[in-house]
Amino acid sequence: MNIRRILLLLLLPLLFSACTSYKKSLYLRDDEVLEMVPQKGMLYEYRIMPKDELTILVSTSTPEASAPFYRKIGQTKDQPIQNQGLDNAKLLAYLVDNDGYIDFPVLGMIKVVGLTNRECEALLRQKLRHYLNEDPNVTVRTSNYQISVLGEVGKPGTYTISDEKVTIFQALAQAGDMTLFSVRDDVQLLREDSVGRRRVIHLDLTAADISLSPYYYLQQNDVVYVKPTKAKVRSNTFSNNSSIWISLLSLATTLASLIVVIVK
Repeated sequence: MNIRRILLLLLLPLLFSACTSYKKSLYLRDDEVLEMVPQKGMLYEYRIMPKDELTILVSTSTPEASAPFYRKIGQTKDQPIQNQGLDNAKLLAYLVDNDGYIDFPVLGMIKVVGLTNRECEALLRQKLRHYLNEDPNVTVRTSNYQISVLGEVGKPGTYTISDEKVTIFQALAQAGDMTLFSVRDDVQLLREDSVGRRRVIHLDLTAADISLSPYYYLQQNDVVYVKPTKAKVRSNTFSNNSSIWISLLSLATTLASLIVVIVK
């Protein structure tokens, strides 16, 4: 009876740790909180930041009218358009400078930082009316929207986002998801704001209310870092030092055998 009790006491910590590890490996636990918390229901829209590259297309009923308002790659700002229209054209992306401006043909310097792409389109459309006899169709896209995912994931790397909208879970899915040796309740997000300040935000992806966080949607140039568990670090440390321990053990065995021979 005593032996059974001793075995039970020894097994209880193992069972408890197994349950704890299982819970920590789950995403979005306690999802009922989403029904209890009032939500604004606003769709996410990315806002332009310094160092963004904007692809801007101006279209009118006559290609000749809109031609002065775009530049091809390799064409200088003052170089005339040789071939009208956009056939086989590779448009030059406009870099948002540190003060939030782009240098747009004819219009000059325009401040776009803090605007959504739709707001930027409306601003350009308003300014272009002065030069055109119609309301042009203006399309603005962010061409260098990238995020990086590092650490304990299947495919760490930098990923380009085509639709300018990505959640933390979508980013991890592109990176092959977190491994079983990842710390899911303390994922680190490195973010730089529009004035260059950097912050590290800690995210608990095991809690369902992460979807209510202002950091649920990633921004341009965000870096996500997934930490390894202590068990993974210990395993790697042992693997890296295994050859040393084997060599020391072999040396100790050899010395022990030599001492036995000498004593005899």
